[in-house]
Amino acid sequence: MTASTRRTVLSLYMRVFRIARTWQAHSGVASDTLTERNYILQEARTLFRQNQQMTDQESIKKCIEECEARIEIGLHYRIPYPRATYLPPLGLATQKGRKLRAQQRLRKQAKPIYLESHKET
Repeated sequence: MTASTRRTVLSLYMRVFRIARTWQAHSGVASDTLTERNYILQEARTLFRQNQQMTDQESIKKCIEECEARIEIGLHYRIPYPRATYLPPLGLATQKGRKLRAQQRLRKQAKPIYLESHKET
């Protein structure tokens, strides 16, 4: 990791912690605020530690873009949780052979950048 990349990642990490420190829930309820602050902190710790050993510059760049997108979406909508995608599972093709693989490839390509770190349920 280059020095500028390291600086960018650390500044994003600190930015997330500053946002969590000043976060107010949209509902205004104190317990919701505390829950959402804890979620932001836990999610940041988990994802940054999960990606700590990355060395590929392209992967690091994608993670930085994902982090920036999640920050902007969270601040804009005042919701710290990732926004759901509304494409139904296997909704575009039949579930046999090549079409199934094509469907899975389309779903992977259609996944927004801010959900790259989340596994589908």
